[in-house]
Amino acid sequence: MHACPNDCILYRKEYEDSTNCPTCGISRWKEGKDSILKEGVPAKVVWYFPQIPRFKRMFQSHETAKSLTWHAARKSIDGQMSHPADSPSWKLLDDKWPEFGNEPRNLRLALSSDGFNPHSSLSSRYSCWPVILVTYNLPPWLCMKRKFMMLTLLISGPKQPGNDIDVYLEPLIDDLKSLWVGIRGVYDAHNGEYFTLRAALMWTINDFPAYGNLSGCVVKGYKACPICGDDTPSHRLKNGHKICYIGHRKWLPINHPYRRQRAAFNGKPEYGIPPEPLTGEEVLHMVENGDRVCWKKKSIFFDLEYWKYLPVRHALDVMHIEKNVCDSIIGTLLEIPGKNKDGIAARLDLLNMGVKTDLQPEYGERRTRLPPGPWNLSRAEKREVCNSFYGMKVPEGYSSNIKNLVSLQDSRLLGLKSHDCHTLMQQLLHVAIRSVLEKPARYAITRLCFFFNAICAKTVDVSKLDKLEEDVVVTLCLLEKYFPPSFFDIMVHLVVHLVREVRLCGPVYFRWMYPFERYMKVLKGYVQNRTRPEGCIAERYIAEEAVEFCTQHLSDVSTVGVPSSQKMGVSKPLSGCTNTEEVLPYIEQHMIHIKTAYPKFRKRTKWLQDKHNSTFIQWLRFKVQSELEEDNHGVSKNLRWLAAGPNMAVPLYRSYLIKGIKFNIKAQDDVRTTQNSGVYLLAHTMQVASAKDKNPILSNMGFYGVIQEIWDLDYQKFTIPVFRCDWIDSSGLVVDELGFTLVDLSKIGHRNDQFVLASQVKQIFFIDDPMHRGWSVVLSMPNREYNDVIGDEVLGDVIIECEPFTRGMPNVDTFDELVGELGSQNIRGGCEDIWIE
Repeated sequence: MHACPNDCILYRKEYEDSTNCPTCGISRWKEGKDSILKEGVPAKVVWYFPQIPRFKRMFQSHETAKSLTWHAARKSIDGQMSHPADSPSWKLLDDKWPEFGNEPRNLRLALSSDGFNPHSSLSSRYSCWPVILVTYNLPPWLCMKRKFMMLTLLISGPKQPGNDIDVYLEPLIDDLKSLWVGIRGVYDAHNGEYFTLRAALMWTINDFPAYGNLSGCVVKGYKACPICGDDTPSHRLKNGHKICYIGHRKWLPINHPYRRQRAAFNGKPEYGIPPEPLTGEEVLHMVENGDRVCWKKKSIFFDLEYWKYLPVRHALDVMHIEKNVCDSIIGTLLEIPGKNKDGIAARLDLLNMGVKTDLQPEYGERRTRLPPGPWNLSRAEKREVCNSFYGMKVPEGYSSNIKNLVSLQDSRLLGLKSHDCHTLMQQLLHVAIRSVLEKPARYAITRLCFFFNAICAKTVDVSKLDKLEEDVVVTLCLLEKYFPPSFFDIMVHLVVHLVREVRLCGPVYFRWMYPFERYMKVLKGYVQNRTRPEGCIAERYIAEEAVEFCTQHLSDVSTVGVPSSQKMGVSKPLSGCTNTEEVLPYIEQHMIHIKTAYPKFRKRTKWLQDKHNSTFIQWLRFKVQSELEEDNHGVSKNLRWLAAGPNMAVPLYRSYLIKGIKFNIKAQDDVRTTQNSGVYLLAHTMQVASAKDKNPILSNMGFYGVIQEIWDLDYQKFTIPVFRCDWIDSSGLVVDELGFTLVDLSKIGHRNDQFVLASQVKQIFFIDDPMHRGWSVVLSMPNREYNDVIGDEVLGDVIIECEPFTRGMPNVDTFDELVGELGSQNIRGGCEDIWIE
């Protein structure tokens, strides 16, 4: 499809036969080096891949057609959101248009667009823009995968379309209008019938600059927040020459003590109320009536009949927000040039605002002295933070090698990518700073990290969102107290709105840019001809889609678009769940047998359990053998082989793959840059007060250990991997006030019970605690896939994200007592002055 080089029009419909742009008058054809127009050779091209035929092909596949109604067949749990189908935005479409919601095959879509450089050379400023659709009808383990990401538009470079992107979206919007009305005669291979297909676009997913291009709102200046609009809390920094966004006390309860404090914030009390987000109808009325203070244009998406009724039309991208916030924190703490929010201008702005005046710069003949503020680290503390990062070993696949990001010579972190910042904010940063900064400033950063950990949960507990929103507002106010105003760019401010979008749209990972950024890496790999990058992408994309469609009619052929689920390595496993269910009746029978044989010990729980542990295997062998001699015994083959016992020749492994997770022995980790030997076991076991306790309590108890050996028990027909672990003794286990679990790896206990089934443990890893030498902080390894729940209708009860910290947000009630209500002492003691040449 031909386009005007100035992004004025597409040569379609009434302009199909035009040779010049009716807006700017420039020729449709490309101008050669000799300034002669090459008739028939377009000056600019946009590739459009119609989505309606592809939606029809999706329903022609039996498996895909079944997956497209997964959202209606699954069982949701009240108060839990694990999919956009649980969100109010989804239910609004069902309630407002019942004829649309009553058909589970009608599609709910999301759109993402971003520019990328198709060339390997970083010096190239070439930018082409793909527009991608995803289908939310699919289950979580499919909807964001490469196979179901639908490239609909490819806008050629070399420059980005900017606000004129609406011109290129016209054919896509026309198809979305047709899909809203309905496409007749779509064949459903799963149900074997024809039906009328409809679809609705729920929201767009972009980084913040592209957010402004697609929505038409202003994303910089005094009114940069698209949710706050005219009431954006902004302040211009005279010396910093930029806008900062402070004033988050508006979101506090009206009687909160922070509202009355002056010197600790901007020198004024706060009596305002939080701005009410504009509805789509209000936005449409404003842009149609010429009220363009916060709006640059009327978005083309308002041409969709339902668009103005959606509560969230353009989603904030948590990936970029989290990265920018992390960069600001790391840059300010370690004083990284280009990312440091502190400096002479920042101190002069504090002086102009009349707050923290004791931090003003002192000019000398050759250099300027800056007193250390609450956010500044001493040289020793910078080295301590960097050494902590440098010594971190994380599980394979968790993140990049943190060690490679640390420059010990300069005490800096360099080359942080988006996912690096994600792992830092989720789990690593608040461990590295445990022994630095004063408590209020450190707790403010820790609270922000805890917030991002909670907001990125795969399953959202709706009842906790109000408390989470209150906590993040207090956290932002704490940051205002202990960080300079220049720290608060628009990305920090947008954090206050993230809980609102979770409440309306569901889990974050359906609305962030990670899968789209990965997909753009795939598109970049299609480029073989540097002079025609978009043509390479278009041709190879069409070829891949054709092959994908053909594989649906072939047997035993896997597709490239959906990664295969990695299961147990080396040999076929026997699941621990099956093993337990088959043996459980015999365990109960054996306990009854022991109580009958030893009536004097019936009430001595610990003695009964020890006797059971020492005699059960031999008893089970004779019990199963006697049942096999009977007719219709009902003993399964697995149980028969279990009772017979394993082969006494046991192979040992240094590494083993369990459900896509790699486990190593400790000796293997010692020579690698990753750590895969930590395990956690939650067991229902006896807890005794002392060695003389004859009445222990049965309850759930957690055990932390390190794998020393991996055994693969061979039962002839199947194998069962077991780990021999060094388990941490209870005396080497502590939970601190922030909920961090600390262990002393040198204190080994439970030496008589070292073995555990590999299927029963969860992988964890240990990081040296910078606050307490000799102790390590326990962190959990998040599962990245839904491999364990594929085929399960109930998703809400499966927790697959990083486990939250046990104590929640740190308490801040005593901070004013620590530093003084007016914050008069802002100079940090025990920290060197900062000198600037």
